[in-house]
Amino acid sequence: MVNCCDLVSEKNEPVPLKSISVELQVRDHVASVSSCLQYVNEEERPLEAVFVFPLPADAAVCHFSARIGEQEIVAEVQDKQSARDQYDDAVSSGQQAFLLEESEESSDVFKLSVGCLSPGQKASITIVYIIELSVQADDALRFCLPAVLNPRYTPAVSAAGVPEVSSASVIPYTLSLSVEVRSSDRISKLESSCPLDPLEFLDAQHTHATVNLTAGHRFDKDVELFLYYENSHQPSAVVEAGASAAPSGSLMGDPALMISLYPEFPADVMSSLASRGEFIFVVDRSGSMDCKMHHGNDAQMRIESARDTLLLLLKSLPMGCYFNIYGFGSHFESFFPQSVVYSEDTMEEALKRVKSMSADMGGTEILQPLKHIYSQPCYPDHPRQLFIFTDGEVWNTKEVLDLVKRHVYSHRCFSFGIGEGASTALITGMAREGSGHAQFITGTDRMQPKVMQSLRFALQPAVDNISVDWTVPEGVKVDMLSSSINTLFQGQRALIYAQIKGQSSGKKEGAVTVKYKLKDQPVTNQLQFTLQPTEDTGLTIHRLAARSVIRSLELEERAEGADAENVRKRIVELSVQAGVSSAHTAFIGINKDHNQTVKGPLLQRRVPVAPMALQMDFDSTMHYSMASSNSMIESDDESDQKAEPLKDPVLQLVSLQKATGCWELNASLAAVFGKTEDEVTNQKTAQVDGSVWATVLALIWLYAFKSDQQVEWQFVAMKAASWVRSQKPDSLSQCVCDGNALLGCQVTEDMLGI
Repeated sequence: MVNCCDLVSEKNEPVPLKSISVELQVRDHVASVSSCLQYVNEEERPLEAVFVFPLPADAAVCHFSARIGEQEIVAEVQDKQSARDQYDDAVSSGQQAFLLEESEESSDVFKLSVGCLSPGQKASITIVYIIELSVQADDALRFCLPAVLNPRYTPAVSAAGVPEVSSASVIPYTLSLSVEVRSSDRISKLESSCPLDPLEFLDAQHTHATVNLTAGHRFDKDVELFLYYENSHQPSAVVEAGASAAPSGSLMGDPALMISLYPEFPADVMSSLASRGEFIFVVDRSGSMDCKMHHGNDAQMRIESARDTLLLLLKSLPMGCYFNIYGFGSHFESFFPQSVVYSEDTMEEALKRVKSMSADMGGTEILQPLKHIYSQPCYPDHPRQLFIFTDGEVWNTKEVLDLVKRHVYSHRCFSFGIGEGASTALITGMAREGSGHAQFITGTDRMQPKVMQSLRFALQPAVDNISVDWTVPEGVKVDMLSSSINTLFQGQRALIYAQIKGQSSGKKEGAVTVKYKLKDQPVTNQLQFTLQPTEDTGLTIHRLAARSVIRSLELEERAEGADAENVRKRIVELSVQAGVSSAHTAFIGINKDHNQTVKGPLLQRRVPVAPMALQMDFDSTMHYSMASSNSMIESDDESDQKAEPLKDPVLQLVSLQKATGCWELNASLAAVFGKTEDEVTNQKTAQVDGSVWATVLALIWLYAFKSDQQVEWQFVAMKAASWVRSQKPDSLSQCVCDGNALLGCQVTEDMLGI
């Protein structure tokens, strides 16, 4: 009989995974994550525990070990099929075995199999991975420990042989998390979506600090950490010595170099954002978009937040560009047959349809709408910018990424993962292959500021003719390991991995020069670095570099006309040599000292991944299927739902703006200011017309009372200021003065940009 205090599954079976402890070590912008999973077999027969769980898509898994009693078994990386065969043979013969493998369909899903635990036996499993921390809109470095693994939606036509998905019970795993940060830069602060103990600095310079997750945390949602440095845009170069046991000339034997650059574009180029482009917004309208953004009482529905964001985007577009909006689920539809010119009429028509958008389109099939978009001809001199919003995951992630990559020269792709469990492989992969930028909206994050940051990137001039040149002493050669840089954004980090070959008897300095063209203007960024390896960093940079090469090879393997077998062989060789995971390898560990006769079939227990997540059966292809219409929360509401009135005053103001950038003087605008129409009309400067007066008032109100949301309304304000300047009104200074008097504030003309 199961003790009531023990963890049990929905079928009242004991859950062998009891707790998870994580140690996070951060050096500058690279994190090493060590996760320890405690298993106990509380049943009366030998047990196999199977655990399917998420990891960040860009993680390089580099260590896997198991401790049983006093014995530690360290796993090796081997060819995946060979590792599976060894695992099956070991378990069937009564040996203890441990297998860790990456999904063949999506690089952010792993399966851990713990085989042949004797009754009452405990096992401690340790998994270590390393990852580059992503840069956020406010320059924070973001780390996410994913707890939720959303179901992979598989269309019914493809579901043959795919196991059924069933709901998991609420399993209250406990999580302990300790964080240590070391940096060459001063640490400003560390914030989290979960409660933390106070940050403790271990040196006077504030470059070394520790913090712990508050005790008793239940691992029922993603844990996010946001790390702030004082000089986050400082370029850097780190040289790491190779492994002494690895052959010279190999990636692991030679020194490895990691360059971090933060391109700063000339001010005169950045002052005028692009006024041309084709903007296509692709919005997930599957049933799960009818879920809340977070668990708070004031949380919006995901589809509601998407509607508000589309309003802001539509109002922020430049006159004369082209645009269209797609909704997708089990099928897709577009607002217009093809992209249309942005004008007052087309904007208003789109806004009417946005208000009636609902989460009523079934599953998550993104491939077909993308194929349709890419089949549409591009408009000359209007670069295509694709914005994709989704909260789900698809079973054919790699097929989607391959499609985006094939069209990289005709567009840029900006992707947004909404809510916990959004696939990092899908979201970061689409942005990477589409030369764009990825954002994740989780917890209490507002969608609008993150989307508007990406719009700023989309409106930046495209960077052309990017080249990377190395200046090194005679006898030394630098080989790029990273894929070619095909996109740069103002202030966003660009990473370069390289292998240093040969030696110099004299000079120990080198330099990297990145050259590119911006609006036909040549720009050069250069960084000096020392060839001397830094202190021991545990081959972290080598493994991140190997992971980068492996991901490139995996794309090459799937490319049309590729010598797939030869590329696969190179992937396996590098994965084994570097000790990092890939789609074609797995970690395998066998306790050959333990041998017992197994009577009857081995019990198998599948461990629910997290509360609120869905438990998944896992087959050799790792496809997931929605086996019935009830397998996923779907919305029964039809698209005739009445959209709620806008509650956010900024969105109320923005909704009243015309496509040209101006506002009209009316009661609705006055209400945003907390005034009557008569009060606003009576104070109007005599020499200006109503629209100029209304637009100046709107700008004053935004700058005076909503400066904390400026990232959201910046483009709306830029359009408004441009429109005011085009009117060349008389007595503009008096108009601003009168507006300040009416609204009770002091905003200058220079601040308004008029």
